[in-house]
Amino acid sequence: MDPEGTPPVPALLAAPFTGASREIDAGACFDWLRAGWQAFMVNPGAWIGASVLFIVIMYAVNVVLGFGQLAFLLLLPVFAGGMVCMCDRQHKGGQAEIADLFAGFRHNAGSLVMVGFWYMIGITAVGIFVFALVTTGIIGGAITGSVAGFTVAITSGVIGGVLAFVLIVPIIMAAWFAPFLVFLHDMAPWPAMQASFAAGAKNPVLTFVFGLIVIIGLVFAAASLLLGLLLFVPVISNAAYASYRDIFTEA
Repeated sequence: MDPEGTPPVPALLAAPFTGASREIDAGACFDWLRAGWQAFMVNPGAWIGASVLFIVIMYAVNVVLGFGQLAFLLLLPVFAGGMVCMCDRQHKGGQAEIADLFAGFRHNAGSLVMVGFWYMIGITAVGIFVFALVTTGIIGGAITGSVAGFTVAITSGVIGGVLAFVLIVPIIMAAWFAPFLVFLHDMAPWPAMQASFAAGAKNPVLTFVFGLIVIIGLVFAAASLLLGLLLFVPVISNAAYASYRDIFTEA
């Protein structure tokens, strides 16, 4: 009660997070990369240590015969949740730690695995479809055994590559921000993936530019083997965190 006997008015509760996104200028991706580098330099030891551990674990998972690549896709969002934890902890003034890499196994692990499951299903379905299409074209061209048959085989390969790219891009868009939304806002997997896709669709030029930068960076990082990936993983993780804040939270 206040001095006049009037009951206090309860503070307004914050509106629940819905995953709503906003449009951002395409040039923001360079700001994100700059923020990613600056965040990495705050604590490079922890970031390099976590990156080494992540690369070793995911490589070990990937080389397991039979289901290694599927397990890689399944677990990728879980480890992404750990990277999100490191980014968020550091952004809020805390100290990112190597052990944070496993935070996704402790918080909303089931939902993160489900994001990985849908991502795995999408990538696998595209791979099977494109493989069947290209194989059919090659076999048909070989049976024909002529210049026309060779042309059919080559054309089917080109069409398959283009089609794979067109089909995979929406899947990546749906999975890109999902670990952020699941880990930080407790969103369910499917709504998180829908919100992630909507954010990319709302910013098509930005998505294309940032995606191109990530692809080029990954190519150069892979070419330099471990040393390049030790920079690529933490910088892109922090840049992605900056993009999440810019697009979803405006904070």
